[in-house]
Amino acid sequence: MAVGDVTCQLVVDKKTLQTLDGVRVLKFGSIGLFFVGPVLLNWYRFLHRMLKPPYLPLKKVACDQLFCAPLLLFTITSAVSLLENNGIEETKHRLRESYLQILMANYKLWPLVQTVNFSFVPLNYQVLVVQTVAIFWNTYLSYKTHEKII
Repeated sequence: MAVGDVTCQLVVDKKTLQTLDGVRVLKFGSIGLFFVGPVLLNWYRFLHRMLKPPYLPLKKVACDQLFCAPLLLFTITSAVSLLENNGIEETKHRLRESYLQILMANYKLWPLVQTVNFSFVPLNYQVLVVQTVAIFWNTYLSYKTHEKII
């Protein structure tokens, strides 16, 4: 997630390496390292263990997008806000303003990625595939979770 935040700051926010907000990168990256990565690794193992053919990839995508994605995005959006020293009320406001936009953007990208991932990629590499695509996704996610909301 840190790479996505650095990309967001350099490309979207037009910062330089000298003006990059390193604390923000550390906070955003920590969410990925200590929360998103472990959650996804265990989530894919759970899906692999619990769901059986027929239509296995479609079942996995449906579960992933109906259960994991909404909760993960809610938690990430909340965590970013709280780590930026916003209070509970500001975090609720940010969720009301941006959560559905982020979730809808998720549905435009991840079902296709996950269909390919669950259909053709061995279990041990599924998190790697997700994290490769997530470089671009996390740039967007960093933008949406750090944008000024009035």
